[in-house]
Amino acid sequence: MARRTTLIFMLILSVVGLGLPALAGSPSLTLTYSNFFPPTHVQSQLAEQWCQEVEKRTQGRIKVQYFPGQTLTQARQTYDGVVQGMSDVGMSCLAYTRGRFPVMEVVDLPLGYPSGGVATKVVNQVYEDLKPKELSDTVVMYLHAHGPGLLHTIERPVAKLEELKGLKIRATGTSAKVVKALGGTPVAMPMPETYQALQKGVMDGSVYPMESNKGWKLGEVTKYGTLHYSMAYTTSFFVVINKAKWAQIPPQDQQIIRQINSEWVVKHGQAWDQSDKEGREFFLSQPDRKYIELSPQEAERWKKAVQPVMAEYLGDMKKRGLDGEKALAAAQKALAGAGR
Repeated sequence: MARRTTLIFMLILSVVGLGLPALAGSPSLTLTYSNFFPPTHVQSQLAEQWCQEVEKRTQGRIKVQYFPGQTLTQARQTYDGVVQGMSDVGMSCLAYTRGRFPVMEVVDLPLGYPSGGVATKVVNQVYEDLKPKELSDTVVMYLHAHGPGLLHTIERPVAKLEELKGLKIRATGTSAKVVKALGGTPVAMPMPETYQALQKGVMDGSVYPMESNKGWKLGEVTKYGTLHYSMAYTTSFFVVINKAKWAQIPPQDQQIIRQINSEWVVKHGQAWDQSDKEGREFFLSQPDRKYIELSPQEAERWKKAVQPVMAEYLGDMKKRGLDGEKALAAAQKALAGAGR
C-alpha cells in the first residue's frame, strides 16, 4: 500500500513538473501589431516599446510581433484589419476612415488645442465619458492625439484668410472640413503619401502638427507655417485589439496590459509635445523657413470662419440619430479640464 501511495505521489510530481515550463517558460500567446508610422517615428518607437513591455511584464506569456510602416495593413485598413483578424493589434487615425467613428470625430474639431498632451487627455476622457458603440467591435487599449494642427504651405505664405482661398491643401477627416471652411481646397491623403505629393507640387500645402516637419520630413518640402492656435484642430489615434484575441488572454495578463496602457497614454502625449518642439526647430533650421503669427483680429476671424464646421457636425449627428450636442459638450468640458 505504501509503495502504491509513493508511486502515485511521484506520478503527481512528474505531471506538475511537466506543467511548470509551460507556466514560466515559452509564451502561451503571440499577437501581431500593425502600425502605419515608420519605424523611425517616435510614435512607432513607443508602440514597439509597448510590445516589449507587454512581453517583459507578462514574463513571456504574451509576445507581440510588431509591423510598422504599413507592412501588415495600410493606414486606412488598420481598424477593420483588427476587426477581421488581419492583425491582432493596430494603431492608426480615426480620421482615415471618415464617417466610421462619428461620435469620436468631435475630438478632431477645431476647438483650439494648445498641445498634444492636452489633446491626448481629451480624447481618452471623451471615450471614457461616452463609450460610443462605434468602437465596440474591438477592445480599446488607449487613444492619443497630436498637438495643434497648423497650416503649412510650399510657396505662398498665408497670414490672412483671403490668401488661403483656392490653395490645394492636404487634409483628412475633420481637418478637411476645416480647410474648406477657411477657403482652401482640401485633398484627402494619408500622411505616408504626403511628402512626395508636396515635393511634386501636386498640392500647395498641408495641415499637420509641427512634429511632422521632422517626423515625416515635411519641413524639407514646405516653407511657411501659419500659427492659427485660436482654432487649432487635432487628429485622434487609436490602439485597439481584436476582441476574440483579447478574450484568449488570461485575466491576470489583461490587467497587466491595462496598467501598461495607462502609462503609455502619458508617454504618447509627452512624445507629441516633445516632437512638436523638435519639429519646429527642424523646420526653422531649413533655408528660408518662416512661421507667421496671426494678429489678434485675424485669429478671431479664423476662429469665426470654422464655426460652420461645428454646426455641420451637429447636423450630421442629428441625421444619424446621435447626440452631437452631448458629444461636443463632453469634448469642450474635457478640454477645459485638461488645462487648455
